Amino acid sequence: MNRNHHHFALACWLVLLMLPTVASAFSFNDVIADAKELAGKSYAPPAAIPQFLHDLNSEQYQGIRFKPENSLWAPSRSLVQVSLVSPGMYYDHPVKLHVIDAQGVHDVLYDKNNFTFTNQELGRRIPADLGYAGFQLTYPDKSAGGRQAMLEFAGASYFRAIARNQVFGVSARGIAVDTGLPSGEQFPAFREFWLVRPDARDPVAVIFALLDGKNLTGAYRFEVHVGDNTVIDVQAHLFIRNDIAMLGIAPLTSMFYYGNNTGRPVGQWRPQVHDSDGLLIHNGASGEWLWRPLLNPKTLKLDYFQTDSMQGFGLLQRQNQFADYADPAARFQDRPSAWVQPKGDWGKGNVVLVQLPTNTETNDNVTSFWTPGHSVKKGETLQFAYKLTFGNRDIAASPLGRARDTYVGDGNQTGGGSEAGAYRVIVDFAGGTLDALPPDAPVTSTVSVGGKGKIYEHFVEYLPSVKQWRLSILAKPAEGKPLQLRAFLKNGDNTITETWSYEVPTDNTILGGAH
Repeated sequence: MNRNHHHFALACWLVLLMLPTVASAFSFNDVIADAKELAGKSYAPPAAIPQFLHDLNSEQYQGIRFKPENSLWAPSRSLVQVSLVSPGMYYDHPVKLHVIDAQGVHDVLYDKNNFTFTNQELGRRIPADLGYAGFQLTYPDKSAGGRQAMLEFAGASYFRAIARNQVFGVSARGIAVDTGLPSGEQFPAFREFWLVRPDARDPVAVIFALLDGKNLTGAYRFEVHVGDNTVIDVQAHLFIRNDIAMLGIAPLTSMFYYGNNTGRPVGQWRPQVHDSDGLLIHNGASGEWLWRPLLNPKTLKLDYFQTDSMQGFGLLQRQNQFADYADPAARFQDRPSAWVQPKGDWGKGNVVLVQLPTNTETNDNVTSFWTPGHSVKKGETLQFAYKLTFGNRDIAASPLGRARDTYVGDGNQTGGGSEAGAYRVIVDFAGGTLDALPPDAPVTSTVSVGGKGKIYEHFVEYLPSVKQWRLSILAKPAEGKPLQLRAFLKNGDNTITETWSYEVPTDNTILGGAH
């Protein structure tokens, strides 16, 4: 081939790389058909990975590194590229991966040469047909001059995403089954993915996924938009194999070890450690925005928040200053918030908050999801669609003032009060409608206590140094009961903040164990 012919062929190849790549031969309907067919068969668990990969510690697993130059679509310099994830540790089963392009559907075959191994002996033991545990979508990182993973699917039905300049924290799941119930939780898993190859300059990615579990199967479509926030439009078609007591839709999973509202564990120097610090719910029927700060309880704790035409819920990270954590390695202040917005009316149900005890920051101990107000029966087919956003603490776009900090202390100590067995609870509000108020606005508080608890006092004051409004409460629970409080601020007859809802559990060390 002469030089001119070579240049012509190269130009044609580059043009082909830039052409639209979506094939019409395969669609979401094909995945739905697969899920329906699978639901009619007996459940078979996914193939297990070798035990030595299960037994890897974090450092050993991190030593298995994907080569960025082997990313899918790297030769075309596409905005969206795909890195592949190795099985190991809690990524305990391989998944099938396919690419959909203008030529059709193609399998993504496993190749251990796509990885480097810090431990060469480990590399030699990796089977040649191991398979991939999942994948990451990467996008250009202008600040660092390279690429950043913005979305990852790996492990059961888990996936997680971040916005620009963030680090991974809160995760989502395809589905939750009987989470927190005595019968035990089930973990359905994504078994197969189809990645639709986008145009080279297209920032939007489409992913199809097939989910399989003991009690249900599912077909999923994810449309991923990357910008200041990462927005994922989710469609789910579910086929119920067996009765399910509590089906969790749009689950979010996070970690809360300790915060301003809890005691600091012995030996911990950091002010706070958490991926999320509260649950926010927007109830469509009442229009109420409700904020529930998270806890690290001594025992399993389940809370149900009744909703009617729910407009959104999410696990947020509102503490976003370095001084809140003082940990430059973990960067908790840069962990994302996650917000779910239903498409269509999901009807009556509950947003469920499940909190488990943990003595380390390595355990995800918080889960929240929406569940229908009834059990789900064998043979049912369900459809849900929602928008899932990963981004900053204000992604829910509540127009009201927001509870930024919660502090809890002894109500019978200097600075707290003089009531034995009582708690001093402080809530700082800022943002939204509060920003337009002058410091001398006649802001008042509405506070209620559950059970036979007693409120001794509550008042509001403006803090000019931080431009926040502080609510101070002195309250005491009934003997042997938790302290359950609800509060919001008003300006005249107008509610100007979301509703802060909190529970101080009976088993705590805030009162020095004296109660």
